[in-house]
Amino acid sequence: MKTITFEEIISIENLLAAWKEFLRGKKQRKDVQEFQLHLMDNIINLHTDLRTKAYLHGGYEAFNISDPKPRNIHKATVRDRVVHHALYSALYPWFDRRFINDSYSCRLNKGTHKALDTFRKFSYKVSKNRTRQAWVLKCDVKKFFASIDQYTLICVLQNHIEDKNTLWLLSKVIKSFHSVKEFIGLPLGNLTSQLLVNIYMNQFDQFIKHEIKARYYIRYADDFVIMADDKKRLEHTLIKINEFLLSKLKLQLHPDKIFIRTLSSGIDFLGWINFSDHKVLRTTTKKRMFKNLSNNSSPETVQSYFGLLKHGNAKKLANEVSKYL
Repeated sequence: MKTITFEEIISIENLLAAWKEFLRGKKQRKDVQEFQLHLMDNIINLHTDLRTKAYLHGGYEAFNISDPKPRNIHKATVRDRVVHHALYSALYPWFDRRFINDSYSCRLNKGTHKALDTFRKFSYKVSKNRTRQAWVLKCDVKKFFASIDQYTLICVLQNHIEDKNTLWLLSKVIKSFHSVKEFIGLPLGNLTSQLLVNIYMNQFDQFIKHEIKARYYIRYADDFVIMADDKKRLEHTLIKINEFLLSKLKLQLHPDKIFIRTLSSGIDFLGWINFSDHKVLRTTTKKRMFKNLSNNSSPETVQSYFGLLKHGNAKKLANEVSKYL
């Protein structure tokens, strides 16, 4: 990487820009207000620590959310999150250009709805406009964030980034956390983690596109599908995928979340049951929606669910949701 230097990343101007980006929606939080009280002193001290390499990443505050399944979130200090934003804003544009088109998680102008639109587009192509049987391999990675091998990640970064100081700072952020054991895992709460897992899984994406040569492949974080008109080919592909993930990225597929099914039977992907010409809301998503509405039926909540339902074949569900208005 030659375009962004360490000096630019840690500059006072970039740290202030990172602060402004971080501040959005957080102005009422006590720790944010405390940092803002002596903002310039804090930014200058942070810049000095980074420039002299005296910077040490602090600890994390852990808490649980349901999103929709239970997740353990780790929140860094305000000071460290400013560093995360400074790194992210500098590195994201450079790396994003190198990602494949059909990786949809935590990227500008991507997201779940575009991934599902691509699913439908691919399904038409592989089924020859629903005139042929199409098969879908669906997988996700077991304990994805908690299983990222930090040394492997740093090696991947070294292949892209020449600047030793930038690598030093990234290493500080990466090694500030571990899950089951030392040097394993990334925290779900870090902005940098969103980019780092995409950099990590880009190795897999490139393998799928250039070695497996899968034309109809979509990935959203650790959740991915491959479509084909040949079931045997997908079975052979699954063996190669397992081998690559274990040997190159030290990741495992979730054994209970691997299947090869016909497209016509409906594919559970990103909260919807997807068919070639329509999709219906997953039963668990539907139950969670009505449970949430029974606890909070504010106009904003109702409208957010209307926004969700408009992306699928859910007119009947939308009528039921409208009763909460």
